[in-house]
Amino acid sequence: MTEILVLYYSRHGSVAKMARLIARGVESVPGAAARLRTVPPVTADHAQRGPAVPDDGPPYAEPRDLVECAGLVLGSPTRFGNMAAPLKHFLDGTSAQWLSGALAGKPGAVFTSTSSLHGGQEMTLLTMMMPLLHHGMLLVGLPYSEPALSATAAGGTPYGASHHAGTGAQPRALTRDEEALCLALGARVARVALKLAP
Repeated sequence: MTEILVLYYSRHGSVAKMARLIARGVESVPGAAARLRTVPPVTADHAQRGPAVPDDGPPYAEPRDLVECAGLVLGSPTRFGNMAAPLKHFLDGTSAQWLSGALAGKPGAVFTSTSSLHGGQEMTLLTMMMPLLHHGMLLVGLPYSEPALSATAAGGTPYGASHHAGTGAQPRALTRDEEALCLALGARVARVALKLAP
């Protein structure tokens, strides 16, 4: 099986829901499987906080996940037009994988969720692409041939899947269009990875 790593950080659950949908999209492609991983939260001094193993959900990512994957889909909530610190902290520790070219030539994609409709979704997606480009990855977006991209009244961009979670105590559910774009992004990365596989 060709494994696609779906790696994310989620604070209130919306990005985690998107990650599960993207994983479903990956697994809708024959010959592809999703490896779902998250990263631990960090404190202000960048030390890991919390248990070494998550209480629930997917396990924490390890550098070997990057080496073993055939593609990567990276997800984070928006933080002032950037990815959240825990995901950045993990990526900052991937120098060995950068030096060895572990991700070079593999497809990569990004996804995000934000509380406000114009809260930096596209900027976050674009800045999340920078580490992937430095790793030599081939970026995969969402083309307008995906009907949900033109129909959405919430999240969704050609740069990657996105979600407008709202500012209430309970995050908004993903719309059908947002869900469709998550599924499409996962399937698209899986198809590209299979075409690129040696």
